[in-house]
Amino acid sequence: QEPLVSRYTSKEMQYLFSDEFKFTTWRKCWLALAEAQYEMGLTNIITPRMLDEMRANVGNIDYGLAAAKEREIRHDVMAHVYEFSTKCPSAAG
Repeated sequence: QEPLVSRYTSKEMQYLFSDEFKFTTWRKCWLALAEAQYEMGLTNIITPRMLDEMRANVGNIDYGLAAAKEREIRHDVMAHVYEFSTKCPSAAG
């Protein structure tokens, strides 16, 4: 972590700019999208099982796997989509 960040920001602000916050926020957005699709009746695309898996794994991130995938494909978002799919196989589509 940068000295400027650790020295001059509050713990709360440090968390807001952390990888954990960023990646769990991405997952919460993906979950909210899936929930909205389900609520709109797209039950042929989104199932309750998919939603349950996603909810259970919002904070369960394998940073090592995501980093390895990012090195391979050179895309941070898709690396985390891939990593999330390993935790939510029924939603992996």
